[in-house]
Amino acid sequence: MINTLLVANRGEIARRVFATCRTLGVTSVAVHSDADADAPFVAEADRAVRLPGNTPAETYLRIDLILDAARRSGADAVHPGYGFLAENAEFAAAVTDAGLTWVGPPAKAIAAMGDKMAAKALLADAGVPMLPTWTDPAQVTDFPVLVKAAAGGGGRGMRIVRDAAGLAEAVAGARREAASAFGDGTVFIERYVERGRHVEVQIFGDTHGTVVALGVRDCSIQRRHQKIVEEAPGVLPDGVRERLHEAAVAAGRAVDYIGAGTVEFLLAPDGQVHFLEMNTRLQVEHPVTEATTGLDLVRLQLLVAEGEPLPVPATPPAEGHAIEVRLCAEEPAEGFRPATGTLHRFVIPGVVAEFGPARGLRLDSGVVDGSTVSVHYDSMLAKLVAWAPTRAEAARALAGALARAELHGVATNRDLLVRVLRSPEFTAADVDTGFLDRHPEVFAPLLPAEQLPVAALAAALAGAAARRAAAPVLAGLPSGWRNVPAVPQVTRFTDIEISYRLSRTGALAEWERRGPRLTDSVEEGAPLNNELPVVELVSAAPDRVVLDVDGVRRAFRVHRVGSSVFVDGPDGAASLTELPRLPPPTVELAAGSLLAPLPGAVTRVHVEVGQRVAAGDLLLTLEAMKLEHQVLAPAAGVVAELPVPPGGQVETGAVLAVVDPEEDPQ
Repeated sequence: MINTLLVANRGEIARRVFATCRTLGVTSVAVHSDADADAPFVAEADRAVRLPGNTPAETYLRIDLILDAARRSGADAVHPGYGFLAENAEFAAAVTDAGLTWVGPPAKAIAAMGDKMAAKALLADAGVPMLPTWTDPAQVTDFPVLVKAAAGGGGRGMRIVRDAAGLAEAVAGARREAASAFGDGTVFIERYVERGRHVEVQIFGDTHGTVVALGVRDCSIQRRHQKIVEEAPGVLPDGVRERLHEAAVAAGRAVDYIGAGTVEFLLAPDGQVHFLEMNTRLQVEHPVTEATTGLDLVRLQLLVAEGEPLPVPATPPAEGHAIEVRLCAEEPAEGFRPATGTLHRFVIPGVVAEFGPARGLRLDSGVVDGSTVSVHYDSMLAKLVAWAPTRAEAARALAGALARAELHGVATNRDLLVRVLRSPEFTAADVDTGFLDRHPEVFAPLLPAEQLPVAALAAALAGAAARRAAAPVLAGLPSGWRNVPAVPQVTRFTDIEISYRLSRTGALAEWERRGPRLTDSVEEGAPLNNELPVVELVSAAPDRVVLDVDGVRRAFRVHRVGSSVFVDGPDGAASLTELPRLPPPTVELAAGSLLAPLPGAVTRVHVEVGQRVAAGDLLLTLEAMKLEHQVLAPAAGVVAELPVPPGGQVETGAVLAVVDPEEDPQ
């Protein structure tokens, strides 16, 4: 029997496993890097052991350190979570050899499925359908293809290639990214199916020879080959579900599978099913299966690891529908690159449960108010799951909760998720892996540009209310009152300026927006009253402003942290930065300077000083948060400076390169 369980992982999956440990009376042990010392998962564990360092290579990928932590903490079992060492056969064997209980499949099964090429050959012999696959790029003649990492998952190392010209660079880039994420740069090439759907089967096996399928999930909504929306049960054509269950169980039996696993397939438009890979671990999206089956999959993992028979002899019927979204720290305005910083507020309304099967809204989060999003790890903040009797109800409830959430301090993909869930195509279950490519409209922010001035006005009024409340004397005077009442108050934010005047009674007498026009260009600083709605001030407090906008009353929640102001309204959220009245001097950068968008390491420099480049040419590659980021020339010119050599570490805002722009010959 397992008494003390060490979770060799971090974030929300560690918290998820700890939740089941508390239910079962199992003592929990966390391991953590220095960067994670104050993380919620560390605080929730019964015991915690420090792994000196910050990067995964220094900490969570060190088998020796994790085994030493198990010894020092008195753990008698290890759960790998997902990612890091979860699908590392060497780790599984080392845990077993140390006399500890391994909560996962045998090392032999992990090794068999970890070598994806060998896995394809093995499962093809078991009758599982396959796509054409190559290991030698020179043998590929049929395009498009998908370059994939042979180890790991999560979309790391994947590249779509549509012609032979781009294959070599795609293979090289995939190898670098896979080596960084999994410690193994081996890749292979697979036929790419246009308009395919990514579907997968949750399987479970025990030590008594039982292997069952627990239903099908659809994970087709993906960005950069990473899932962002998952649902169960998948909406499938007649007969496909049964074929998927049969193929997945055959895959599990072929390797004598034990524990939780996922067999992933590609469903082609013609209804054909093709094996993609088998993940020998618990998946990120397991909550939707728990919601529709009522099973606690972590509990089943622990029972099976203890040698108990699986208490699920056959595929259980699905009840209702569940949809999960992955809420990530990302900059929408910067191509959804990973974002870092402090999460000042993290509030999602309507949550009925965390880290366990639930009917309603469930939150599995690795963060809380005040958490720091580090550059060292994945950008996922949380998973939000909605269960309802029908798919339409689940999508509506999930979108509504996300839209009302207060997510302050770090940019996220929230607006994208809401628009996907509310799109007509998603409502009709018309989804595939190319969904986002075909629907650029879902990338628009929830708050329309023409409504930003009203949100900025609310922020300005809340700021005035806060200053009035903090005033040591004459706090009862209306905000901005002076002997010359015609003079307006002005609040300047980045990209927008609000001017307003209150009457002697405190009512909003007039207001205007100054700054660049939302559509056509006008002289900067010119008033733009013709674009503004009629607004009346109902009430203003430091944290809440109520306005009557064109006859419709609207409430805005306002949260200020230093110069940052976060406004949550009925039509979307705005993040504003208030500018000081007397801005401090700044360092002037050389023209053509390209700055690091986030901390990371320069992995490759593709040009030399003095080289002439065209707009869009690749200058260098920056690696951060497990992903490669290409730094491109913004315009034609000559490379004047390359201050950071390959391998160099940089902070946000560091100069990566300087390109002297070519003068216009005209």
